[in-house]
Amino acid sequence: MKRDDSRQHPAAHAVRELALRFRSAAEDEEAQARLAGILSLPDAPGPRGVLIVTGGPQYRIGSHRQFVLLARALAAQGWPVLRFDLRGMGDSEGGARDYRAAGPDIAGALAQFFDAVPSLREVALWGLCDGATAAACHAPRDARVKALVLLNPWVRSSAGLARATLRHYYLARLLQGDFWRKLAKGGLRLGASLASLRQVAAATRGQAQATGEDDAPAPALLRALAQFQGKVLLILSGDDLGAREWQALLDGDAAWRAVAARTQWTQAQVDGANHTFASAAWRGAVEQLCARWLQSW
Repeated sequence: MKRDDSRQHPAAHAVRELALRFRSAAEDEEAQARLAGILSLPDAPGPRGVLIVTGGPQYRIGSHRQFVLLARALAAQGWPVLRFDLRGMGDSEGGARDYRAAGPDIAGALAQFFDAVPSLREVALWGLCDGATAAACHAPRDARVKALVLLNPWVRSSAGLARATLRHYYLARLLQGDFWRKLAKGGLRLGASLASLRQVAAATRGQAQATGEDDAPAPALLRALAQFQGKVLLILSGDDLGAREWQALLDGDAAWRAVAARTQWTQAQVDGANHTFASAAWRGAVEQLCARWLQSW
């Protein structure tokens, strides 16, 4: 199911876009809420598609139009792509909710996707941040989901954030000449900086409050990834604290390392990129990584 790279054959597929309205698969009081989506459809769609799962305070456009541009780029290479608004976001009905309640909306979008594209046989779920975590947690529930593309998955906990901040901010600052020059000139509030450092260090040693850790996404994400037997493309930003938190999980937990070391996993990094891949170059790098990976199997 390999396809030509559109950067070599830019006219390989014409793309048309269809606006869709469909129901969430929720069974609660908002089961009748209608979701809004945009289907980017190549002229000859194949059996594999990509469903973009949004996260956080985002809707189907994405930060810096990333989801729009990605959907069109992949569709131009032959893959149908559906991006949609979760309940309570963008043009979708219902009340806002977080990534932990996204499963019924993903299920509704998958049902609509397969109905709208008769040739479709399998799907890769694509997500950024908590959209990635929501996608991964849903994947084991649907046999049609054969792959995941996860960008900077959301794994935050109080202790994890403290560890990542200590290692990748405070310790890194000690190696920067600018820090020592400011210190020598009195340009730093040393007392306040030391107090902040002590608080972060204490958080890495102490037990997090139950109310904070009960909501931590990492345990549920690990269970889902361990259950999921499909292919995974993990893309991390080179300059993002969330990506460093992910790496800290791998550094400190053998169970995480075992999951990420499986043969069906591929990991890549976009050097210098921030959390949302804000530049055209960073977005282009993500598009190329996704396209090459989709072509590889």
